[in-house]
Amino acid sequence: MSINTPFRILTVCTGNICRSPMAERLLQAGFDAMVPGEFTVTSAGTGALVGSGIEPHVAGFVNVFGGDSTNFTSRQLSADILAGQDLVLALSRAHRSKIVELAPGLLRRTFTLRELARLLPHIDGQADVGASERWTAALGRALRLRTANPGGPEEDDVVDPYRRSEETYQQMVHELTPAVNALLAWERRYR
Repeated sequence: MSINTPFRILTVCTGNICRSPMAERLLQAGFDAMVPGEFTVTSAGTGALVGSGIEPHVAGFVNVFGGDSTNFTSRQLSADILAGQDLVLALSRAHRSKIVELAPGLLRRTFTLRELARLLPHIDGQADVGASERWTAALGRALRLRTANPGGPEEDDVVDPYRRSEETYQQMVHELTPAVNALLAWERRYR
């Protein structure tokens, strides 16, 4: 019996206390409910508030949407963290640029969360393969689609709510959760 290596996803924002941990925890919970052990989702920040937990307001959203906000510690993005990732999901185009600066080899596997969510519905995956193989093939197709159909910041970025108004936190939720759900729905199609 062979054991498949989980498909490794890293989510990246600035402080690693709001957007990227929310995406991490919701994606992990969703994938685990569907296919336990086939995905490993982690996060980091380009300007992390190292050692912090999830921002309390965001922790509430994570819990409401079915994730687990406990036992989280923010960490600074580094080349070591990027090494070995199968997919890196930036929460903004600026984060995507910083990721590729640190690890140019990840260009073809780095998207913004909303960008990939926008592209995946146009990609047919393979049902008869494991998640890792299916997603690796899909990323190549997504890269071609991205080149042909680039989006702008209003389509691809998730707003940073940190120390901002309640409306901005709500905007983050309305931008982030549909994108997470789109990725989960795409995987669910092949189960």
